[in-house]
Amino acid sequence: MNSDFRCTVRPTPEPIAELERLGDQIAELSAHLNAASARLLDLIREFDARGGWHNGFSSCAAWLTWRVGLEPGAAREHVRVARALGTLPLLAQALARGELSYSKVRALTRVATPEAEERLLAVGRAGTAEHVERIVRGWRRVDRIAEARESTRRHRSRALHVYQDEDGMVVIRGRLAPEVGAVLRHALAAAGETLYQRARAAHGDDVPAETPTMAQQQADALALVAETALHHGIDPGTSGERYQVVVHVDAPVLADPDAPGQSVLEDGTHVPAETSRRLACDATRVVMQHDADGHITEVGAKTRTIPPALRRALQHRDRGCRFPGCARAFGQGHHIRHWAHGGPTTLSNLALLCRRHHRAVHEGGYQVERQADGELRFRRPDGRPLPQVPPPAAVPSDPVNALLVAHDAQGLHVHARTAMPSWPGDHLDVAYAIDVLHPLARPDIEEPAAQPCPAG
Repeated sequence: MNSDFRCTVRPTPEPIAELERLGDQIAELSAHLNAASARLLDLIREFDARGGWHNGFSSCAAWLTWRVGLEPGAAREHVRVARALGTLPLLAQALARGELSYSKVRALTRVATPEAEERLLAVGRAGTAEHVERIVRGWRRVDRIAEARESTRRHRSRALHVYQDEDGMVVIRGRLAPEVGAVLRHALAAAGETLYQRARAAHGDDVPAETPTMAQQQADALALVAETALHHGIDPGTSGERYQVVVHVDAPVLADPDAPGQSVLEDGTHVPAETSRRLACDATRVVMQHDADGHITEVGAKTRTIPPALRRALQHRDRGCRFPGCARAFGQGHHIRHWAHGGPTTLSNLALLCRRHHRAVHEGGYQVERQADGELRFRRPDGRPLPQVPPPAAVPSDPVNALLVAHDAQGLHVHARTAMPSWPGDHLDVAYAIDVLHPLARPDIEEPAAQPCPAG
């Protein structure tokens, strides 16, 4: 007869105490990191508000991606949370004291308002991060119901106004319903893809298209959307020549922006000479000669400033915008030494820049030069170099101790239970919680989705 012996060895009290001390150290250091995250978000909010990222970057998130090494989505979330905490002092203080984790604060700031902040802070202190996420999902569902009641009012407020200002700039002001905006985005995305495929079939890799993605670039995105949509043939019965933007600029003005002469659009609207120089970097060019009375005496053939074969080589070499921290897939050819100054249209004198950074180099005062080894060097408007790779941040030899010393100097008292939730282990009733917490909750609000409940 076989017998089965099982022996359970229980840890001695000393190892248990060691593990508890180790757990306390983890909890305490995590609370310190929460407090450090609050300081980091404060700095990001100030940097964003003061426009510190305006040194050639499209947004604060883009700068964080380049300078700090955050993934783009995480960078955008850091900026969003930082901005939100600027109006939510209770949540900001709880994070600064190490009482709430960044995960909890990130979730709460999706729905928090100054009016509801105190109630949501109680949720963050009482529940786990999972509880907070479930409460936030339920809260957002109530918000969506309230938003649905506003749908008719929003539809009635739709409008679009397009007019020309006194200085010749075109001003656009309007409101589109969210679903109309979504349809517009999808339609323009489809038009842009079709244009890309047609251009690729006709010219190989020569596809000067760029799809807008960021709200901070609305002006630049609108120009690109208009160009893509019109060139795609929304009005198929009209020649594409009708949609070309024509700039008349005198040759001396191209060589010297301070020289006398014209730089105007087809309708006579003045544009800065440097804008004309930027457009002339990569455009169709027609040279016209005039007599002393201004009459045209000769018109040259239409030519591309950068021939298609050279553009394909440029795209293949640069692979995207060469401005530090950008690398957008498609862009415009920039003459490092402008052809109006005698610069050759050769691969060594060209660099690919996206629309935004091409403008930064011409109108924004940024400078670019190619060094003897072939590498590009960019400089800020004040002449300081803009490195391709950001310099590493100074880190103390013992960063953890430096963090603890800094918090101690601030009078911050952090311990192993600072961020511990007060949840006793019972079941979380999301529907009841939302009904109690949300000012717009109704009795028929149900839990948004079945979620695993914490075990007691």
